[in-house]
Amino acid sequence: MPEPGTHAYDIQRTRLRAELDDQGIPDGNADEEANRRLRGPEPHPSPSMETERAGGPLGDNASPGSAGNVIELRSSAFSDNSMLAERHAKDGDNEPPDVSWGEVPEGTRELALLVADPDAPAGTFLHWLVTGIAPDARTLQGGTEHENGFGERGWGGPLPPVGDDPHRYVFRLYALAEPFAPGSDADTSDADSLRSWLDSRALATGTITATYGR
Repeated sequence: MPEPGTHAYDIQRTRLRAELDDQGIPDGNADEEANRRLRGPEPHPSPSMETERAGGPLGDNASPGSAGNVIELRSSAFSDNSMLAERHAKDGDNEPPDVSWGEVPEGTRELALLVADPDAPAGTFLHWLVTGIAPDARTLQGGTEHENGFGERGWGGPLPPVGDDPHRYVFRLYALAEPFAPGSDADTSDADSLRSWLDSRALATGTITATYGR
């Protein structure tokens, strides 16, 4: 079992958090569950209690095991785990839903937003990637929109196969300690690779999930 705070622990925790995200578990609960599974029956102190990463306005750690790194992410277009309207779908008006968020930690250099469908038949599908958002922004303004899984720049709305159970569309905001520049470390067309790169460099994250079916 890797020791909390080590590189090996961080790698295993990032992988486990990604699995829990795909299961639709909210940020705070997923962080606690990932730590619980890695620490085992006789837990070490939570890494969020031992590192400066959880410090600042979001990281007071009032209780043991508190994630200390969750940004409040919200949208007027949907509530967490609710259905998106057809106007946001790819075969509707393809209108991007608005998103806004709360405070981010000190030391944030920029914000990035990643939206992906973990239920896509061929693997996680990238619907939206916006980087270079100013750290003092509290709504999605400015930034650079990248190519999505449809090969188009900007928002690519839901387009799940007809008859599938509703797919999940995970909106994840990252407060980054360094500018977005994955280079050879991540394939910018691959949602899983991008998420792994962003997860490993995030000071804080916020997640909200929409659903959509046809």
